[in-house]
Formats: sequence, C-alpha cells, structure tokens
Amino acid sequence: MPVGQSDTSGTVSPERAALAAEQGRVDAMYTRLDELRDRTAHRLAAAHLQERSGFAAIVERESRAYEHARERARLGSVEEGLCFGRIDIVHDDGPEARYIGRIGLRDAEYETILVDWRAPAARPFYAATPGDPQGVIRRRHLRVRRRRVVGLDDEVFDIDGLGADDRRRLVGEAALLSSLRSGRTGRMGDIVATIQTEQDRVIRARLDGVLVVQGGPGTGKTVAALHRAAYLLYTHRHVLERRGVLVVGPNPAFLRYIGDVLPSLGETDAVMSTLGGLFPGVSAHRHDPYPVAALKGDTRVVDLLRSAVADRQRTPREAFGADDLVVEVDGTTLTVPGSTCAHIVRTARGLRLAHNVARRYTVTELLSALARAEAEALGRPFQREDARFVRERLWSEDPVREAVDALWPVLTPQALLRGLLTDRDALSRVGARAGFSPDEAALLHRPADADWTVQDVPLLDEAAELLGRDEGGRRARERRAAAERAEEERYAQGVLEFTGLADEGVLDAATLAARHRHGGADLTTAERAGADREWAYGHVIVDEAQELSPMAWRTVMRRVPTRSLTVVGDLAQTGSAAGAVSWTGALEPYARGKVHVERLRVNYRTPAPIMEVAADVLREAAPDEEPPESVREDGAPPRAVPLPADLDGLAALVDGERGRIGEGKVAVITADERVAAVRAALPTAARAEELENDVVVLTATEAKGLEFDAVVVVDPQALLAAPRGANDLYVALTRATRRLTVAHTGPLPAVLRRLAG
Repeated sequence: MPVGQSDTSGTVSPERAALAAEQGRVDAMYTRLDELRDRTAHRLAAAHLQERSGFAAIVERESRAYEHARERARLGSVEEGLCFGRIDIVHDDGPEARYIGRIGLRDAEYETILVDWRAPAARPFYAATPGDPQGVIRRRHLRVRRRRVVGLDDEVFDIDGLGADDRRRLVGEAALLSSLRSGRTGRMGDIVATIQTEQDRVIRARLDGVLVVQGGPGTGKTVAALHRAAYLLYTHRHVLERRGVLVVGPNPAFLRYIGDVLPSLGETDAVMSTLGGLFPGVSAHRHDPYPVAALKGDTRVVDLLRSAVADRQRTPREAFGADDLVVEVDGTTLTVPGSTCAHIVRTARGLRLAHNVARRYTVTELLSALARAEAEALGRPFQREDARFVRERLWSEDPVREAVDALWPVLTPQALLRGLLTDRDALSRVGARAGFSPDEAALLHRPADADWTVQDVPLLDEAAELLGRDEGGRRARERRAAAERAEEERYAQGVLEFTGLADEGVLDAATLAARHRHGGADLTTAERAGADREWAYGHVIVDEAQELSPMAWRTVMRRVPTRSLTVVGDLAQTGSAAGAVSWTGALEPYARGKVHVERLRVNYRTPAPIMEVAADVLREAAPDEEPPESVREDGAPPRAVPLPADLDGLAALVDGERGRIGEGKVAVITADERVAAVRAALPTAARAEELENDVVVLTATEAKGLEFDAVVVVDPQALLAAPRGANDLYVALTRATRRLTVAHTGPLPAVLRRLAG
C-alpha cells in the first residue's frame, strides 16, 4: 500500500500518515540539496575557465576550483542519510520541529530547514534523556533510503506536551509507551517511569570503564546502548570522532537490523562488525561444532598457538634432519655447525620478541655465520668491515633464502593456523607440548580446504600478536613518503613566494602540496579502522555479549585499550559453547574494578502470557536469573500444535499465522539439525539475510537480538537436545511480540507443560 493510502476501513494508519507528512519535508530538503549541487557545479566550471596566464592566476584559479570541488564532494557525500532525526522542542515563543541531518541546509529565504548534527542547536537530539529532556517533547528517528522515508521511531519525553494529532501519529516504541501511560491503573504509569529511569541510567553512564547492560528479552537494551553511543559521541566528540566507535553484533542479520538506528551516530562512520569480521581480510560466518567451539574458545589455545610458533623456529636437525646447516652457493659448500644454529635460535627466542620481529636478528646472525663459513671455504680471513656487504650478497641467493626460511620463516596468522589445523602430526606434537590430550588435539583437525569459522577469528588475532610484523620495511616506506612530502612542500613554497601569495596567508605550502598529491580522497574513520587490526577505538559496543568466549574477549579488548565499553546481553540467553556464565568472570580480568552492571527489568514488548511460558524454560536454563516483568497483557494466548515428523502441515500453519497478523512478519525458529527440513517444508520462506521478507526461517543462534510479530517454534525437543538447549529454547520463545505457536513433532516437552491441553 503506498504511503498515505487508506486501509480497508477507509482510514489512514497513524504510521502511514506520519510517513507521508515527513516525506514532504524530506522532499523539500533534497530539492534544496539538488539546487546547491547545481550551483556548485556551475561555479566549479566557471573556475576552470578562469584566466590561466601567470603563476598568481594559476594558483588563484586552482584555489577556487579546489574549494568548489570540496563543496561538491561534501554535498555529494550526504545523499544517503541527509536527514535522520527530528526533535519537537519547546521555547518561550512556542514549540518548534527541528530536523537534524549530516549537513545544515537553508531554503531560498535563508530559513533553516535542516540542522547540522554538529551544531549546538542539534545537541538536544543527542543529549536529551528521560531524566533530563532539555525541553524536548519528542525525539523522532527517521530512516531514509534513496530519498524515501521508510520508517520512523518516536521517543516521547512529555506526552502531555504533544497535540492530539501528534499523539495519534506516534510510531514505534513511543506509541506503545503512550498506550501504557493511558492505562486505567496507576501501575502502568509507574512502569513507564521505571523504563525511563532504567534507560536514562544506561544512556548517561560515564565514558570510562565497562558498562554492562544486563536485560532480558524486550527490555530495550540494544536501543538503549545505541542511544548511549550517540550521547557519548556528542558529549565526548573530541575523543570518539577521532578514534571511532566499534559495534560488535552476533550475526550479519542483527547488524542489518540495527543499521537503521546507527545513522544518529553522525559522521564518525561507526564500524559495525560481527566477531567473524574483526580480523581484516577474513569474513567468517560458519560456526564450529559445539565441542570444537568450546575448545577454541578456551584460553588454553593461547599456549597451543605459542607452541605452534615455537615449532616453526627450528634447528637444522628439526628442519632438514641433518646436524649442520649446509648451503651450496656458486659451487661453494657453506657449512654452519648445528650448535651455532641452535644457539642463534635459543637466543632469538630469549629476546621475547614477536616471531617476525625476532626474525631480523635470526637472519642477520645466520647470514653472518654463513659469511664466516664462506671465508673459511675460500681460505681467506673474515673481514668484519665487509660483513654487511657479504650478508647482502648472500641474501640475494635463493638457496640461502630457502635455508634461512626453513629455520625461521616469515609467518602470517593464516599460514600458521591453517598449517597447524590441517596437519595431524603437527597438532599432536604441538598439542602435547601445550598440555592438550590426544583426543583434544585430534578434535581440532580439519580439511585443508575448509573455510574459516567464527571461532577461528580470535585464534587468528592471537596468532597475529604472537607473530608481529617486521617494522623495518614499514619504517623505510614512511621515511620515503616523508621525504617526498618535504620535497613537494619545498616546491609549493617556491610557487607561493614567486606569486607573492606567501605573505597573504591565502594558502600554506603543506595545503597546496596536499592538493596535488596522488592517492584519492581521504579514507573515513570506518575505512581506516576496519582495515587496521591494531586500530584503537574510542568506544566499543558489544551486543549479545554473553555469546563471546574468553578468546573472543581477548580479541575485543585489544581494540579498546582504554577499556571504554558498553556490553549488552542476557546471561539467560547464552547459547554458545564457551559463552559467559557471569559478567564479572568474563570482564574483570581486563578491567579490574571498572565493571559496572546496570539491569533492565521491564519488558515492554513481549506479552505476559508468552513470557509466562518462557519463564518456565528460564528456570531450567538459568535458575538464578529473574525474567523481566512484562507490562503487556494483550495478544492471543500462546499455543502448542502437534505436527507429523515429516512436517506436513507446517506451511498451512505458517500461512495461518501470516493471515492473523496482517502486515507483520513471521519467524520460524528451529534447531540447527532441523533447519534444512523446515526450509524444505517452507520453500518460499527467506533466510536470515533476508529479514525484510514476510516469513523467515532461522536457527536460535540466528534469531538472537531479533523480534517478530509472530513466531513458530518447530520441534522444541530438538532445541532442548543441544548442550545449552534450554537457553536456545528460551531465545526462540521470546522473539514474539504478538503471537507464539509451538509446533511439536513428538511429545510436548515437560518444560512447556503450560501449553498442554
């Protein structure tokens, strides 16, 4: 149905009416943007046609052209995300609707139609909280794609400050909270106040330290954490804008799901990644089987990797099966005693440097030993003053390089880990040194052509730390680049002095030189950070953090040395093999005394009848955890439906759910081993990467962090059979916001007895 069109009752839904109204305003912004782009393009063309004779004219022309080109690029860069927010704010002279975007815009009469997110006037959009609304009545997030307003979400700070028409047009969570506030009992008003107080504490918590947001299903912990990031970004812009914000989610579907919220973070270009994408050049989506994942998540793997690195630092006996190092160079046999090689290897290990860094010492010492051997073989004295020349000459010989590489090779994390996991003998040898049993070592073996798994990424990151990089080449490149910049700036300074512009302050030499330097546009923070494994972020948000293993936490913590994190999760929903069982146990080793836990206890999305069923499962999954308190009593009661083992009738059941919810979305959730059969029974259903479809089939792991109007849980007994099956079933049951159906192919599990009858 087109935006603004009436439904079958002849009325326009509040959301469609609001979308239509906002579309008109956004259209006006894009019209003005197009006008400014055209004007800038004409000015740029005119600048190119300016008089070209004389150095002064050339510099002036290029300066004007450069400024117009910059403006054109600036206007071109905001096509997506031009406007992402609105605040309704009260002044002494009345209310104002203020729109917030990536740049500021004025109309032809110089009236502001869009406020730059960095401007003081935009501050309330980021800083307003339920405890301190700063005059804001409502904050609205706009989701705009290809110039079309596709979604809205309201946060209301003062429902009484909105007019009747605006109250009718509330959308998103605000519409629900508004209806709760209008409940007939005083309890509803208290609940809304509780929600606001809880989220205010999360949003305004200090930047430093680790803030844990522990909240059950429907408590809004993810949205609160993202709003916190926006608040921190504005309040601590000088820190976070330069270093960026990293958001780590449990799966790609979740990142797409929250992607509509993140434009409010502004121009910092927050980096969004799953754990499987945190190592540059690797994008892992597949998970290892439970026993393998548990083993790879254990920090004992660090000892395994250290042993694997040491295994590649070899003596001639270990590398070639010979006592001495023997190399043929130009018909001359060079021999270095095995004892000398062993001493070099022991000394290099004793330096306690990363493998590739220590290689520089090893190569130098081995080449020096070979130079002495060459002098001895040729019957001439070894001259120390000629040692550098001789080493360089020997290093150019392929046999020498091959021999040295066999003793102490340059290693990449990928080569080290793949070589280890695909070699049974190496696993057995290295595993024994690291204290792994033969069965454990065998469990890690896999085929040579296997793709990287999510659990491999922390191992690759750990390997990168152990291997390090030989900085000699990088420093040489930096020295060359600095020399080139200095030469360019000297030339530019000569041009400025010749033209007489040096004293006018129009340009400096560094700016003029930079304009002519090749290399294209500057990279964004996100692009630079995403490509740099050693990037230090200003703040990190980890969602569904209970899923991270101890090895995964090591990977995350390397990226935020200041230990400024917002950790979001629910221990009751832990399903991964090496996931958290307590927040202090997972985080205190990295930020001792700096871990603060805030608990969200109010569930304002999941109806109470559904949560009652889920609470029975919670008592088995996590007996020490309390279910969040639901404030909604509406919706159809959850039900159990028997199905045959071949799932005949599942398609009709799902079609029925679609019909009952109208325009909403249905998720069919099942165990990993049953997902293929469920997809075969629902051939038109989408997968996790296609959440925009009406029906999607997911595993419990893929469903984490998501929610749907209706959920059909297929074969709960198969879910319970997993090592943390009760946790997985709890996740599956709590994804529903309106309707829940449990389709069982055998007896209904005892934990779901509330649905019997």
